[in-house]
Amino acid sequence: MAERKASVERNTLETQVKVDINLDGTGQADFDIGVPFLEHMLDQIARHGLIDMNIRCRGDLHIDDHHTVEDVGITLGQAFAKAIGDKKGTRRYGHAYVPLDEALSRVVIDFSGRPGLHMHVDFTRASVGGFDVDLFMEFFQGFVNHAQVTLHIDNLRGVNTHHQIETVFKAFGRALRMAVEMDPRMTGMMPSTKGSL
Repeated sequence: MAERKASVERNTLETQVKVDINLDGTGQADFDIGVPFLEHMLDQIARHGLIDMNIRCRGDLHIDDHHTVEDVGITLGQAFAKAIGDKKGTRRYGHAYVPLDEALSRVVIDFSGRPGLHMHVDFTRASVGGFDVDLFMEFFQGFVNHAQVTLHIDNLRGVNTHHQIETVFKAFGRALRMAVEMDPRMTGMMPSTKGSL
């Protein structure tokens, strides 16, 4: 099997981002983004998705976190699209339910080749540790648009905002792991009746 790795750089007047991923990794992660809460959540993706991730970003954090969070999502999405290639032999779909104390989230993903985000999370607070939770929509929208996936995110219950967000990211990691996994029964086959994704 060919290595499913990718390295992508995105450079704008607002951010300079470099992402390295290995879809067949062990969950090793190294981040230097300047947004600690985002780094904590990205670590959930790596660990629960068994995806090696190395992300560096220099952004205009003196303004706010918006451009950094969005552009990390965009660049990570580009890296996934590049690493997964033509998708032959993959499971394509992934889903996960993850609880954390009182919180429970469900994430379902389809590497469909069609971007679509349906995110339903009623955050109980506007920020966690100074991080504006609205920016997670920007992160996932950037990822979806550039990974070309359909993504459904539902926080089914939760009172603690940190718990709500963490269950979303853990479930996202688990769903990614399932979707990008190679299915031995689908070796060399496209997981679509259309013949391409």
